[in-house]
Amino acid sequence: MTVDPITLSVIQAGLQQACDEMDLSFSRAAFSPVIAEANDRSDGIYSATDGALIAQGAGGLPVFVGTMQHSTRVLIEMIAAGTVAAPQPDDIYIVNDPYLGGTHLMDVRFARPFYRNGKIFCWLSNTGHWPDTGGAVPGGFSASATSVEQEGLRLPPVRLFKQGVLDPEIYAIICSNIRVADQRIGDVKAQAAALMVGEERLNALLDRYGDDTVQKAIVELRDRAEAHMRSLIDEIPAGTYRSTAWIDSDGVVDAPLAIKLAITKTPGHLQFDFSQSSPPCLGPMNSVLATTLSSVYLAMRHIFPEVPISAGAFAPLEVLRPEGTFLDAHYPRPVSGCAAEVSQRIAEAVFAALVVPLPDRVTAAPAGTSGNFALGGFDPATGRDYVMYQLSGGGYGGNADHDGLSNGCSTIGISKAPPIEIMEQNFPVLYHKYALREGSGGSGRNRGGLGLEYEVELRRGTARASFVMDHGRFGPQGALGGQDGAPNEVRVLSAGQVHTPVHLSKEQDIALSAGDRVSVKTPGGGGFGDPADRDPDKTAEDRRLGRAD
Repeated sequence: MTVDPITLSVIQAGLQQACDEMDLSFSRAAFSPVIAEANDRSDGIYSATDGALIAQGAGGLPVFVGTMQHSTRVLIEMIAAGTVAAPQPDDIYIVNDPYLGGTHLMDVRFARPFYRNGKIFCWLSNTGHWPDTGGAVPGGFSASATSVEQEGLRLPPVRLFKQGVLDPEIYAIICSNIRVADQRIGDVKAQAAALMVGEERLNALLDRYGDDTVQKAIVELRDRAEAHMRSLIDEIPAGTYRSTAWIDSDGVVDAPLAIKLAITKTPGHLQFDFSQSSPPCLGPMNSVLATTLSSVYLAMRHIFPEVPISAGAFAPLEVLRPEGTFLDAHYPRPVSGCAAEVSQRIAEAVFAALVVPLPDRVTAAPAGTSGNFALGGFDPATGRDYVMYQLSGGGYGGNADHDGLSNGCSTIGISKAPPIEIMEQNFPVLYHKYALREGSGGSGRNRGGLGLEYEVELRRGTARASFVMDHGRFGPQGALGGQDGAPNEVRVLSAGQVHTPVHLSKEQDIALSAGDRVSVKTPGGGGFGDPADRDPDKTAEDRRLGRAD
């Protein structure tokens, strides 16, 4: 028995609305600007049996699509095995272990069992980027870490809330191992409250349509998403499509890392093979399996955005486990760069492979870096320590229809850079420049979008700066004859001297004093098509506005 189309559509919208309201609640109640302003978070609903994705907020980070599904499944398996305490109503688990379906340590996940009639109907889960989880440097982006312990506190799944009450002992352990711990209670309560909002909305939906009808709708929505994805995959001619994307370095060894991809299309099915990629690296640019999988899923979401989001959409996508490469990290490999940087190179490899058979759907490479810049220090004006985390946008790749978007958010999400007014209000910094980076888009029939350029000064006290970015050695690659976008540039201006990181866009523990400045120029997007085919009027307009040479 199937659910009638109207009821199915209303239930689908209700599930989506529940996730959207969780996202909104989380951001509005959080204390940290990276969540409250940048929206570096996500909320979703997951199957009670296997953790499969049922729905996720439209405003959540796409990279968490696969990781939260994976981590929920692992939690369910650990509970079944007795290695994690069984849940009670109103319990909330906390986990940030990258090797248990996560990303990096700063992405902290909460999971709450949703009960109906005494049984778990589904799981509600969310992820928020905490500004700090301890480790060698403020902000957790240790560019030269060689083990995960140097990156921060690693939490296995534990019940932070037991029957709705915050466990003071577990919370004390967490606070004793992170910086600016007194500010975390706001994020913790916001994250927990968002799940409560989801519970209320789900109960209302189930009360209206009945548990059986909603459960049947969830199954049908999953089947329909799978069928839809298979039909779109069949637009791709059969064959194998190859590409290579490069990471500047791992932050420790100054040599590039290769992501080599072969995509094989058979009827209704795509196989992704990364087995020829570089081996595990010493530094923090390893990717855990969940992030690698999620990176492929989000890339296909970019290409086929019309497929409704659910686990069914990923069923036709077979990602071979890339054992023996840096895309399948195991403990204790450091991973702070996996979610924000390596994931975007994986997506870039997918785009570069599929732009040939799908030129009307796939773009040239986007900026592909989140521009992770962490600053930690003591503000003498307030008498308090602080940790500031800055992410930034860049140019999108040109495509068959038009030039790339300028200063767009990262490939992996919808996170926006916090307003500079908020940053200056919360931290002892002053932005001297925040503008589009003219001339940074790769030339092509359709030009790549422009990156961003900003310069920020430390106004008071002393601080330590750390960067984990990418695309400093290689700019975002053009497609079908288009030229590469401009690469990332990072400069530190201190005591009249200009310092460029050895690894170009990766370094940690750079000492800053009042008056020192950090200058960042983010990449422009790759160009699409032969530049000789560009409309002369567009070329003249670019030159008039300083967008190109």
